[in-house]
Formats: sequence, C-alpha cells, structure tokens
Amino acid sequence: MTGFRPRHLRWIAVDWGTTHLRVWAIGHDGQVIAGRNSDRGMAKLDRSEFEPAIRALIADWIPADRDIPIIACGMVGSRQGWAEAEYIATPCAPPGVTHLARPANTTLSVHILAGIKQVNPADVMRGEETQIAGYLRQQPDFDGVICLPGTHTKWVRVSAGKVVRFQTFMTGELFGLLSEKSVLHQSVATSGWDSGAFLQAVDDAVAQPASMAAELFRLRASSLIDAMPPQKARARLSGLLIGLELAAARPIWRDIKVTIVGRNDLAHLYQAGLEARGVSPEIAVCEDMALAGLIAAYETWTMSVP
Repeated sequence: MTGFRPRHLRWIAVDWGTTHLRVWAIGHDGQVIAGRNSDRGMAKLDRSEFEPAIRALIADWIPADRDIPIIACGMVGSRQGWAEAEYIATPCAPPGVTHLARPANTTLSVHILAGIKQVNPADVMRGEETQIAGYLRQQPDFDGVICLPGTHTKWVRVSAGKVVRFQTFMTGELFGLLSEKSVLHQSVATSGWDSGAFLQAVDDAVAQPASMAAELFRLRASSLIDAMPPQKARARLSGLLIGLELAAARPIWRDIKVTIVGRNDLAHLYQAGLEARGVSPEIAVCEDMALAGLIAAYETWTMSVP
C-alpha cells in the first residue's frame, strides 16, 4: 500500500488455513495499512517451513528495532501446524488470548489462538471460531445459527455470546474429491454454472437423501447417454451435496435466525438453498470476520499485558 512504512506498524494479523495464508498489517490507529495473500496453506508445509512462509510475506514490514506482535488463527495451530494450540470445550465464548500457543525456535513474536472442541458428539473447529468472534464483535446480541461454508462446513448455535454446540459437514471436501478424483471428473466441468440445475438438485437431495449414491452416478450416466453439459453436471453435483447437508442440518437451522459467514460465491449457494426452504439468511464476508476476530483478540491481549 502506498505510503506504508515499518514505523506505522503496530501488529500483524494472520489467518492461516489449510490452503491459504492471509496477513494484514495493522497500524497504530487500529486500521489496516497493508494486506497480502499466499497459497502457502498448512497442507503444503511441514513444521520447518512455516516461518519461511510467513517471512516471505512480511519481511519488509518488520522494523529492525522493534518486536512486532503477530496474532494468528486457523490451521497453523493444528497438530500438523506450526505449534499446536489447545481446544476449548463448548459451551464457551470464542477463544481469545487466554489460551495462546507460541512456536518454538523462532525470533518472531507469534501468538496462535486456540480452537473449539465439542466432546459429545465429537467435533472440532479451528479458525472458524475467530470468524465467529469477529461477527459477535459487530453483532454482540446475536442469538441464532452461524453457518460457515467451506471445505468443512460448520453449523454453529450461538447464544449469549457463546458457542453452544456445532456440527461439521465435509461437503466441500467431498465435492473436491468427487469432481477431481472419482469417475465423475470426466463429466463435471472445472468452471461454469447452471443455477436451475443447482436448485433442482438441492430439492432432489432434500426430498430423497437416501438416493444420493444413485443420484451421483446418474451424473456420469447422463453425460454419456443424454450429453448432459459438464457445467450442468458441476452445478448438480454441488446441489446434491449441499442439499444433503441442508437435509441433515435441518434440526439446526429450522425456525431460527441464520447468518452465513463465507466467501461470496459459496455463501450465495447456501443462501439460495436455504431460501428455497423458506429461510432468509444474512451474509457476512468471511475474510472480514476473520480479521475482526483477530482484532478483537489483539484488543483483549493488549488490555491483559501490563
């Protein structure tokens, strides 16, 4: 960003997930003064590669004469990450600075936020809790369900500022595996869309979830027999998987306020599927919420440091 100087920097916010690394330089006035992205997500790194990966993004931000705090969230704190940060059990407020992990053998002042666990039924989240914290920073009185679509979509019941319970669905990962690794990859396009096919597939999956395995193979058969366009097959595959998820999550989202925190494209697919079920969810952009959650954690951290 034009005009950025290291002396303007107060701290660095980091959202480090499975596939991407995002960093923001935060100035003394609390405003973002620069931001950068990388595809160096946790899944591409072993433990020795985390420090070089982040230094490649922020080396020119860090002044030589000051120790700059770095607050990080996401899979960087997983067992396979840079340093394992503990899980806090539900019901709980989104974890802040009370439970921080510090990577060993680094001169960077890195502090990694904890995740959340649910003991029964077993479930975990890491990264989404910071997005929830960011949303609650803006909507402190929210009482309802937050849906966080992604590789592993979360449906989270929130009340009185706490995560009460949640459920995870591997919908995004299943879409990737089926569209890229299964026999369907020969029939499903890598881009393009058919909104009508998507919505019809959502309806079909909600109405008959037990037929999912047969409906999936029908995508392949339809491409061979009826020349189903690959863009339509892509949309229908997505609709079947999201519809199956919506059917299973119905007890969570039925008759309650729903907010979707996610990327615009994916968030709007969930919005369309829910609207077809009579629900009118709000949408909040996930990157904005992750940053807001990191800012909330930093503000608490500075108040706790003498």
